[in-house]
Amino acid sequence: MISLGHYLVLSGLLFCIGLAGVLRRKNILMLFFSTEIMLNAVNIGFVAIGSFMGDMNGQMFALFIIAIAASEVAIGLGLVIMWFKKHKTLDIDNLNTMKG
Repeated sequence: MISLGHYLVLSGLLFCIGLAGVLRRKNILMLFFSTEIMLNAVNIGFVAIGSFMGDMNGQMFALFIIAIAASEVAIGLGLVIMWFKKHKTLDIDNLNTMKG
C-alpha cells in the first residue's frame, strides 16, 4: 500500500531535481524543463494530499497549475524561438544584451 508519505517523498525529490536544474543550467530550454518538473512535483503533492483527505481541492489546484504551465510553455517557447533566431544560441549569459 502506497501511503501519503511515499507520494510526498516523490514530490519532494522531483522538486529538488527541478530546483537543481534551475540553479545549475544555463540553457533556457533546460530552465523551462526544470520549471515543469517543479510544477509537476507540486501537482503530485496537491493531488496526493487531496486524495488522502477525500477532498477535490487538491485536484482543482493541480488543474490550475497545469493551465498555468501550459501558458508558460506557449509564451516561453515563442520567446525562445525568437531569441534563437536572433542570437543563434540559448545560453542565458547572453541575455544581458537585451538592454534597451
